[in-house]
Amino acid sequence: MGGGRRVSSNIIIIIVLLCFPIVSSSTLPLSPFSSVLYNKMSRQLNILFLEEWLKSICGDPSKFSPKKSIPLSARAIIQAWAELRDSLQHPSFSQLHLQFLKTLVNSQTSLHVADPQARLVLRILSSSNFSLPYDSYPLLFRLLYIWVRKASKPTSDIIDSAMEVLSHLFSSQFDSGNNPVFFSEGILLLGAFSFVPSLSERTKTVCLELLSRLLIEKCQLLGSFTKLPDVLAGIGYALSSSVTVNYIRILDSLFEIWHKEDGPQGNIFHGLMVLHLIDWVMSNLINFQFLDKINVFLQEAFGNLKEKYALFAVFMAGAGVLRAVNRSASSGMKLEVISTMRTSAVVWMEALVSDLASGTLKYKNSTNDLKNRLLLQCVSLASARTGSFSGHSSLFVCLALALLTEIFPLPRLYGSLIELSHGPHGLKLNEVKEHLDNILFKEAGAITAIFCSQYVSADEENKNIVENLIWEYCRDIYFGHRQVALLLKGKEDELLEGLEKIAESAFLMVVVFALSVTKHKLNSKFGQEIQMEVSLRILVSFSCMEYFRHVRLPEYLETIRKVVASVNNNEHICTCFVNSMPSYAELTNVPDQKTKYLWSKDEVQTARILFYLRVIPTFVECLPSLVFSNLVAPTMFLYLEHPNGKVALSSHSLFAAFMSLGKEAENNDRVSLKEQLVFHYIQRSLLGYPGITPFEGMASGVVGMVQHLPAGSPATFYCIHSLVEKANQLCSEVFTHEADAWKKRQGEPEPSKKLLDLLLRLVFLVDIQVLPDLMKLLAQLITTLPQDAQNMVLNELYSQVADSDDVIRKPTLVSWLQSLSYLCTKASYQNAASKKSKSEDNPTFASIADPLSGGKLTAQL
Repeated sequence: MGGGRRVSSNIIIIIVLLCFPIVSSSTLPLSPFSSVLYNKMSRQLNILFLEEWLKSICGDPSKFSPKKSIPLSARAIIQAWAELRDSLQHPSFSQLHLQFLKTLVNSQTSLHVADPQARLVLRILSSSNFSLPYDSYPLLFRLLYIWVRKASKPTSDIIDSAMEVLSHLFSSQFDSGNNPVFFSEGILLLGAFSFVPSLSERTKTVCLELLSRLLIEKCQLLGSFTKLPDVLAGIGYALSSSVTVNYIRILDSLFEIWHKEDGPQGNIFHGLMVLHLIDWVMSNLINFQFLDKINVFLQEAFGNLKEKYALFAVFMAGAGVLRAVNRSASSGMKLEVISTMRTSAVVWMEALVSDLASGTLKYKNSTNDLKNRLLLQCVSLASARTGSFSGHSSLFVCLALALLTEIFPLPRLYGSLIELSHGPHGLKLNEVKEHLDNILFKEAGAITAIFCSQYVSADEENKNIVENLIWEYCRDIYFGHRQVALLLKGKEDELLEGLEKIAESAFLMVVVFALSVTKHKLNSKFGQEIQMEVSLRILVSFSCMEYFRHVRLPEYLETIRKVVASVNNNEHICTCFVNSMPSYAELTNVPDQKTKYLWSKDEVQTARILFYLRVIPTFVECLPSLVFSNLVAPTMFLYLEHPNGKVALSSHSLFAAFMSLGKEAENNDRVSLKEQLVFHYIQRSLLGYPGITPFEGMASGVVGMVQHLPAGSPATFYCIHSLVEKANQLCSEVFTHEADAWKKRQGEPEPSKKLLDLLLRLVFLVDIQVLPDLMKLLAQLITTLPQDAQNMVLNELYSQVADSDDVIRKPTLVSWLQSLSYLCTKASYQNAASKKSKSEDNPTFASIADPLSGGKLTAQL
């Protein structure tokens, strides 16, 4: 019989559920005002569950992840409701019923709660026939919340009944449990009730009275759990209600949440939720034309700041007001109201950032204060979400401080890593990963854009302050990252990679800012001294950040062009820039006795020196010879031997640039220095060729040298003798194994062939006094080559001499080439005759000995 009753009951419930969509949701007609209000509400932000929206927008899924809705089948939903109804028919509420409640709540997004179901929930809550588990109350509250938020026109008498039940529950149950979830779900439900347009003013007043009392008496529970979005959503609904009762008390409760001794610790995610919550609230008040509530809000929030208000929350509320005002400018609200709202928020926010900027700059240690750090984070994120809300210089300074200490906090991270260099880095790795996922870091681009736009409107004093902060930051990054890279490389590569990702973004910020500085200060409005100082600081800063430049940035290239053009003719600034380069001793000495060090493996340092090697050639003519000799040459020669071809090539290019500074007949010091450097250059270059020395770099250095040294210079003679000696050595090594090694070689020519080609090119470049010696050395070298190699070289020489239009040396070269061709042919015949006499009966040797059977000279003069 019991089974039959259960089947009949289920059938009846199914029939009732099928009728739910057409059941009237209200027994009372809406007043004209309520109808208008409801229509405007329907045009509001399409946010069904405010707390879920706040969770999704705060950017911290690890703490406030939106509730995952599990879609249920119609059968499962019907069964759950049926079991709950049976709990009333058979007065008993078991763990099974609690599980059905959880099942329904977990399908919040797809679940529809109709009026009969809402009444069922109220009957369960008010039943005296059984004792409900304490965990069931928040779930039942949530079902009522789903009903009131999804119902098109919630039934007033159901809400009235619900208020009676809630008043009783909070007076009798709450004190015994002190359960934070009970508290948060109650605040959320009461707020949602007060926001219903069709609800009577009396019921709304009761809702707000109870809500404000709970906020005041039980707000300490917020410090122990992560249900803050639910409480904020409940407050948001209440602040958007049409009733002004307890408005100030509720507003006070909002801003005092983080000021209570046992309240939650404020963070940027809380601030972001406050920003968007107030944006939503103010949009409602604007659209509903609730001018009285707008005025109260402005007076309480931005009038006389109350001692217990959390500054960061009020600041983010101001940003929320600005967002609402920007979006609602064309909503029909009077312009003076919109203007008043904007002015009130901006004036208060400017006052706060002014105090923050002056205090932080005056007391440098204040950047370690958690409250100031949170304020800096909020200022930067609010700027990204609202745009540049003020042209005040203090905002510019605060954005700079936020970027350097909160968004790209590399000096702080480096310091903590170095302090813990002998301990595990697991915690620090997590810290770096969390920072990379942080909403602040993700908004770095937008914040940087606003920061640079603020530069133009800032006063010169604050411009200089921020510039100095940025340039010092770059130096700190260089020294810090170099030390950390040597410490972590090969040990904590993942941690090092995370730090470099932060530094790469910091590099982009520095470049964009430097471009703004150059556009503003490198013009006739500023004196030459200021322009030179700015240019020097930018160049040094870029050298410090060069390691993190992994993409081709137009802003970077534009800034470099402007700065180099500015300093190009200033000997003092060029010398200062060279002086900023690490000395030879600093480059080669161990920075830390505990670290195994090799200068060529120091990638951070190498990147910085590479920047100098590339920039110095653009103004090398401005450097005094003594400066080049003492500061540039040692580093240049050191990096000639760097295993990275790109770095070594830049060193060769710098040498070529210095050697190409004209004949310099009037500058004996420079000529003397050139000749001294040639000996060291040729020795180091040939010693590393072909292993380390890039041929293209060495060729450019040699060509620059022979073209710009004085005629008959001993350095030129030394150069060609050394080149021929090296070529002879390489050719001997190659042709010892294969006589036709050049001919068989595919793709890249042999190093010996490259060197010989360079010598052939020098025939047309060296001065006339050196040419005879070069021709003699070349003739000796060529005649020792195998016949095929001789023919290849002679053909190239024939072609080059024939194409030459040098009327001075061409007759000499023609005569020399004819003699050389004769010598090679004679040597071939003698060699063939010698081989023939040794193997008269061997047809193979006979064919090799015949010069006409091998390669022939094909070119003619």
